[in-house]
Amino acid sequence: MSTTSNRKTAEKAEKAPRTKAKKDPKAPKRALSAYMFFSQDWRERIKAENPDAGFGEVGKLLGAKWKELDEEEKKPYVEQASRDKERAEEEKNAYDNEKKNGAGSGGSGGEDVANDDDDDD
Repeated sequence: MSTTSNRKTAEKAEKAPRTKAKKDPKAPKRALSAYMFFSQDWRERIKAENPDAGFGEVGKLLGAKWKELDEEEKKPYVEQASRDKERAEEEKNAYDNEKKNGAGSGGSGGEDVANDDDDDD
């Protein structure tokens, strides 16, 4: 049994040096879900109704409130999420096209990034 344990420890040690790729600060933001829009809208109300609740407890209360809502009450948040998804897709396509085409006409600061990429080629 100790060999399995040692093997798992060795596997973890091998994975440890792996670092996360740095995210481009100019990359578009991901779309928010209907629940996230609901949470933004209701968080302050829930906190006001439950002043002693911690962050996790507020999250649980928000989740319970979301489950209580019927489809008609969720509809504005679902529509907001749908619009945000379209926005995110448009921004991502524009961002991908800008990266693919060298970011020359991307607006402020984009040319510096393009020049840095061209130097590496």
